[in-house]
Amino acid sequence: MSKPINQLCEEAFHIASANGWHDEPREMGTMLALIHSEVSEALEADRKRDINNFYEELADVCIRVFDLCGAHEIDLESAIEMKMEKNKSRSYKHGNKAY
Repeated sequence: MSKPINQLCEEAFHIASANGWHDEPREMGTMLALIHSEVSEALEADRKRDINNFYEELADVCIRVFDLCGAHEIDLESAIEMKMEKNKSRSYKHGNKAY
């Protein structure tokens, strides 16, 4: 049962709205911090080798991103496709960074 990414964005936003998370406007920084907190929770689950929680936290990361995109009517599908196409043309380990 796979759904288009933009449909998931709409659904995440509607679920969050129905549960009161959009009763008042949220700053972009707040929404990004919430995404970051889910990434941190995924890191902790990985550190504890808790694979089930790790998967759940990764899902939470996506749901937070989808909610943000749904709230701001961002076409995430197109943004992902364009970025992946751009990444194809990047040099090997571009940026000369250690990681």
